[in-house]
Amino acid sequence: MQLSDFDFELPEHLIAQHPPEDRSGGRLLVLDNRQGEPAHCQVTDLPGLLCEGDLLVLNNTRVYPARLYGQKSTGGKVELLVERVIDDSRALCLCRASKSPREGGVIVLVSGHEATVIGRRDDLFEIEFVVDEPLLEYLEKTGDLPLPPYIQRAINAEDKDRYQTVYASETGAIAAPTAGLHFDDALLGACKNKGVSTAFVTLHVGAGTFQPVRDEAIENHRMHAEHVIVDELLCQQVEHTKAQGGRVIAVGTTAVRALESASASSGVLKPLNSDTRLFLKPGDKFNVVDGLLTNFHLPRSTLLMLVCAFAGQDRMLSAYREAVRLEYRFFSYGDAMLLFPPTTA
Repeated sequence: MQLSDFDFELPEHLIAQHPPEDRSGGRLLVLDNRQGEPAHCQVTDLPGLLCEGDLLVLNNTRVYPARLYGQKSTGGKVELLVERVIDDSRALCLCRASKSPREGGVIVLVSGHEATVIGRRDDLFEIEFVVDEPLLEYLEKTGDLPLPPYIQRAINAEDKDRYQTVYASETGAIAAPTAGLHFDDALLGACKNKGVSTAFVTLHVGAGTFQPVRDEAIENHRMHAEHVIVDELLCQQVEHTKAQGGRVIAVGTTAVRALESASASSGVLKPLNSDTRLFLKPGDKFNVVDGLLTNFHLPRSTLLMLVCAFAGQDRMLSAYREAVRLEYRFFSYGDAMLLFPPTTA
């Protein structure tokens, strides 16, 4: 498979720059188990598209204000994106500067605090922050929310609420699991009233979600590590759902990667608390997930490859072309898709 096999034309005006007025106010393109044309619905139609006994699996990670600004002691401007907090004073960070900071270099943050470059781990810098409180608390007070690079505007007050799911509880992500942004309390309640259960995984989304695939041979791409937590309760909920004939519906590609990472070694879902680099692409097997609610993804991205693996490459790319023709809104603040793999019968 070649990277160019996952390309499509996307007019820039279809990239959503703001969330819809209401969380559940987006459109929903549906590909069911048949090979027919996609159906065009609204996100609020979701409960009617699910069945009693289905299980929605949601990623409960919470985005923290991970972007910091400062300057090197030599005067050059620096932008830090705190990819992962290691402890109360150290973190792994992406660094944007005219010249990469050197080991031992000091960065003076806009708050007046200092940070020292300890070393480098691949594309990330290990940095020690000299602050008056635990690093996460410092970030909550001084950091900026890291909106995706394709949102070409400054962060505003609305983003602090809307670039976060209503059920976010586990702090650790620098990007939202955006399929979950469509859910408000009313939609979750309507799913519950339909007899659909909910369960939670945690996958702390890192900057790797925006990392371009640079090699034309996609099997050479190596994913960034992201931390996953799948607990025993979720495993029991999935087992019970499948035993009763229900379907496991992952909300977002991050939920898919969490579930499939926790079942990769044996084919059976087991508790997991570790990093994953799972790269799902056409030809790979899905052990747990029966359906997927997801947003529209970047051309030539690993996320597009994942949905092509799940629902069929030709079928997905055709649906994307249809979505462009009908001017669906794309990416984090955009519209959604409900996908099921085609039947083989």
